[in-house]
Amino acid sequence: MSITNESIWAASPSTTRGQPTQLSSDAKGERLAYATNKSIFLRSIDNPAIARQYTEHKAQTTVARFSPSGFYVASGDAAGTVRVWDCVGEGITKGEYSIVNGRINDLAWDGDSQRIIAVGDGKQRYGHCITWDSGNTVGEIFGHTQQINSVSIRQQRPLRAAAAGDDKKLVFYHGAPFKFNMGIGDKHSNYIYGVGFSPDGSHLVSVGADRKIWLYDGKTGETKGQIGDGEHKGSIFGVSWSKDSRKFVTASADRTVKIWDVEAGKSTQSWTLGEEGAMAVRDHQVGVVWPPGRSDNLLISLSLSGDLNYLVEGTPEPRQVISGHQKNITSLGKSTSDNKETLWTGSFDGRVCSWDVASGTAAEIEGEGHPGYVAGLTPTSEGAGRIYSVGWDDTIRSIDVAAKTYTGSASKLTGQPKGVAAGDSTVLVGTAEAVEVFQDGKKTGEYKPNFPVTTVSAHGAVAALGGEDGSVQICKLSGSSLSGQTDIKASRNQISTLEFSPDASLLAVGDLRGRVLVYKVADGSLVTDRWTAHTARITSLSWNEAGTHLVSGSLDTNIFVWSLASPGDWIELKNTHKEGVNGVVWIEGGSKIASAGVDAAVKVWKVEGLK
Repeated sequence: MSITNESIWAASPSTTRGQPTQLSSDAKGERLAYATNKSIFLRSIDNPAIARQYTEHKAQTTVARFSPSGFYVASGDAAGTVRVWDCVGEGITKGEYSIVNGRINDLAWDGDSQRIIAVGDGKQRYGHCITWDSGNTVGEIFGHTQQINSVSIRQQRPLRAAAAGDDKKLVFYHGAPFKFNMGIGDKHSNYIYGVGFSPDGSHLVSVGADRKIWLYDGKTGETKGQIGDGEHKGSIFGVSWSKDSRKFVTASADRTVKIWDVEAGKSTQSWTLGEEGAMAVRDHQVGVVWPPGRSDNLLISLSLSGDLNYLVEGTPEPRQVISGHQKNITSLGKSTSDNKETLWTGSFDGRVCSWDVASGTAAEIEGEGHPGYVAGLTPTSEGAGRIYSVGWDDTIRSIDVAAKTYTGSASKLTGQPKGVAAGDSTVLVGTAEAVEVFQDGKKTGEYKPNFPVTTVSAHGAVAALGGEDGSVQICKLSGSSLSGQTDIKASRNQISTLEFSPDASLLAVGDLRGRVLVYKVADGSLVTDRWTAHTARITSLSWNEAGTHLVSGSLDTNIFVWSLASPGDWIELKNTHKEGVNGVVWIEGGSKIASAGVDAAVKVWKVEGLK
């Protein structure tokens, strides 16, 4: 029995309102690099379901940049550390350097892939220039009095660099080693968010919160003039050049992305993303990249919501929009309709996405959802067109599977949901005081066991309740009523998750300490208690279709596959999701496992040789 990682459905880039988010493309225009939580993702542009994850940062990541050679990535984090790592081979870290004692906001490589300038918000300094392989100093980044938001290095000799930030000043450097040449402080009247040298080195552009675009000579730093005055109605957060250096693209909080012709000094195309109204903030454009090396004139912009918009010059609408999660995925479910499998994920910020298992593409569920933490997702086995979600707003909501939208109004729960499960057409929601019974989104009953409920599970006409005191109660589910059948003292620790086998003859139990136990549903007798390899809370359990193997996920970041026939024979997948696994489920007939976790990514694992 073996398990290998087949694909990573990457998290969306982390964004912050009123702050630029850096996107980077490799020189061939094949991959995109960006920061999410404590990871860096390298994502295929043409097949976004294929990605690679770098997890060595200890703090929140902030920026990633490909070297011009395409062999390395430099990435920075909120603690002021820059790491350089191999992005072609095994992902080995080549260097770790402390640059500033604060957030790294941007990075730039020189044309030889030898030097890196890192800038940000520090106490002693706001930036530094180093060699990538040794960290030796090759210049000082002076001239700023507040944090630096953006930096760019001219790719030709003589080497030049430019940095700009919250002090509204653009500072021009000569190198190498890089030295202060001059500061330009009278052009922008507010924070400068983006600077960039054109690929041929002839121009330099700066953009900022004052909605202005200024052009400079790339070799001398001499100001050439301002273009597009008044056209953007919001802060300009990002700028990126076309490979021919004749045009550049800007992204703004006014929800627009604009292409500018340098020679003509005017905009040649504009896209407006999203719609006006209360949700318009989600569509602020906070980053943009014009991938070089491509023949299809593709640009990629980033919405505040984390959506990546694929824009093609000359076409009015996005070619595609790539959705996903930016925050911790807190729940994972699966539904099957017309032999088509769909995964459902809910996250810490209330976003729910559906994922097509065959293609790995995600769609965000529209309508009024939970404003925060999604505590559980479950499909009903009858009337399979519904998914029910519960959240920490203490409500249960219904999702139309086909339309991918919330339907009807939310129903209020008596307390914070501890879990949700569905029998044939009945939905059970566990709260600390009771188990509430819902049919068609309406509460029809309530059941109070003699222990505080921590989790629930259901299968057809049978249900199971887990308790704070380690108790498990197997119940009969009839219409809107529950009746206790068998009581099991399963653990000395709190029960964290329960899962019935496909034929409902067995019940798997996970607890707070990382133990997994299996009981017979008919009489509550123990089948096995040998599965004790996890070292933290079990967050999710799933049986394969044959009921012969169980997969478990835990906060210890590991996934185990257990065999009923050989309880001492298991497979361990270590460090599958940085900071914890929150969901596991078998897919494609038991040949694969999907998992989701704190890193906001969904991963697919291929399983071979089950015995």
